[in-house]
Amino acid sequence: MSNEMERLQKRIANSGYTSRRKAEVLIEEGKVKVNGETVTELGTKVKPSDTVEVEGIKLEQEDKLYILFYKPAQVITSVSDDKGRKVVTDYFKELETRIYPVGRLDYDTSGLLLLTNDGDFTNLMTHPRYKIKKKYVVKLKGYLMREEVKALEKGVKLEDGMTQPATVKVKNQDKEKSTTLVEITITEGRNRQVRRMFEYFGHEVSKLQRIEFGPLNLTGLNAGEGRVLTPHEVKTLRHLAENG
Repeated sequence: MSNEMERLQKRIANSGYTSRRKAEVLIEEGKVKVNGETVTELGTKVKPSDTVEVEGIKLEQEDKLYILFYKPAQVITSVSDDKGRKVVTDYFKELETRIYPVGRLDYDTSGLLLLTNDGDFTNLMTHPRYKIKKKYVVKLKGYLMREEVKALEKGVKLEDGMTQPATVKVKNQDKEKSTTLVEITITEGRNRQVRRMFEYFGHEVSKLQRIEFGPLNLTGLNAGEGRVLTPHEVKTLRHLAENG
């Protein structure tokens, strides 16, 4: 078999259409065609010359694009919203290629978000076994106690299981306003995880911002601005994911 052949789900991911895991689901659901024929076998391999359609859309091989974006609060981490709210891709309408968010930040959360058309890269950045550090600044209502810090650093039991150990630094406590400013670094990416970790102790999060993703930070960017990652930055992120 030719060395140029590759698995169908990888071809779909490399096109930027979606992640490899999501591509596998689409194949099993019968939503993928190769040269006009529906394919449902995950082991299927395709040649570069084969025509692949996903959900009726013909895939085009695109140049890879990796963007670091400073997501404002009150923006949806998605490519569309059925309620008409602003989404992160609204900031990149001038691009000729489609890009997709890497993971997610909640509607009320601001900060560092990656977007790309590289499905393999998205999988590397978001898969649970690839533990890339993500640092957040959190403003809490109430005081974060020393024993709560120690518990967060060991891991707390949420409804979807124990969290991995976190690094927690209390930056400031305002006694007049009864608030605490905290930096927390985690290696996971569960839905609303940081908020839920503090809610576990009864602390409401009034402000949440992601300030670092691996070696990346928001230096030089204002909310709503983005920049293209350098090849070295992309290579470094891949290395971190693959080698810990």
